[in-house]
Amino acid sequence: MTSAAPRPDWIAVDWGTTRLRAWAVGAAGDVLGHAESDDGMGKLDKDAFEPALLRLAGNWLGEGAVEGAVDVVACGMVGSRQGWAEAPYCATPCPACPPGAVAAPARDPRISVRILPGVKQASPADVMRGEETQIAGYLAECPEFDGVVCLPGTHSKWVRVKAGRIAGFRTAMTGEMFESLRRHSVLRHAVAESGWDRSAFEDALSDSLAHPEQLATALFSLRAESLLQGLSGNAARARLSGLLVGIELAGVRDLWPGQPVALIGAPALTSIYRDALSAQGIAPAVADGAAMTRAGLAAARALLDKAA
Repeated sequence: MTSAAPRPDWIAVDWGTTRLRAWAVGAAGDVLGHAESDDGMGKLDKDAFEPALLRLAGNWLGEGAVEGAVDVVACGMVGSRQGWAEAPYCATPCPACPPGAVAAPARDPRISVRILPGVKQASPADVMRGEETQIAGYLAECPEFDGVVCLPGTHSKWVRVKAGRIAGFRTAMTGEMFESLRRHSVLRHAVAESGWDRSAFEDALSDSLAHPEQLATALFSLRAESLLQGLSGNAARARLSGLLVGIELAGVRDLWPGQPVALIGAPALTSIYRDALSAQGIAPAVADGAAMTRAGLAAARALLDKAA
């Protein structure tokens, strides 16, 4: 749904594979309205992006012929090869607000759309779109931060930030693996749709960090224990998460020990990763992903306007 709002100074857009989110932003940086839909990049053809945006934010625009175009700054998969207009990746090391924004071909005179680039890494090969904007938002609020940023999600990112720049990063498919195993493997009979058991999570996390080579057998034990020992669905869900997050932490163990760590994302996810890191003696800072996206888009727009 779209909330009513006065005509904004500009519109911030986070356009991912499955969701489209937009904020109407006033001249003072205040949020005048918020809207979101399931018109993600993955559902849209090239000619469907502008109509999707107008469906979501059209009531914010007024009469463009009279008032002029509203600036729209977008990040995320909207800038991919399959998106509205491709914004080529910027290679690391690079600023958290990398250069190379592109104009999208909008026909409606009420909008002027610019799409931010993603970030790529040659070795080991890796890419991101959208997470760099959240990092830019975090750095706008904590400019002295030098350490590791973790952005948990479907594809979790671990990003080394140095002197305000993205020095390198790694991606773990933890969220996607969790959903695939929970929904499409034999574990669908053991793992609950919701619910949590913190003790089960912490035990599985510890086991996975200590013995990552045993992941395949540890996963099947969830099914076996549900059959033979009455393992609850909540406990199985938490243990599955603990096993996968433990493998993720083990895979980036060279990054986070002894470094300041910041978590950026949805509260439900950052709380899990905060508990996992706390068990390893790390006290991470935590920031809301949506707020950091808005802050990062604002920082990028300021740089674009300065360069114009």
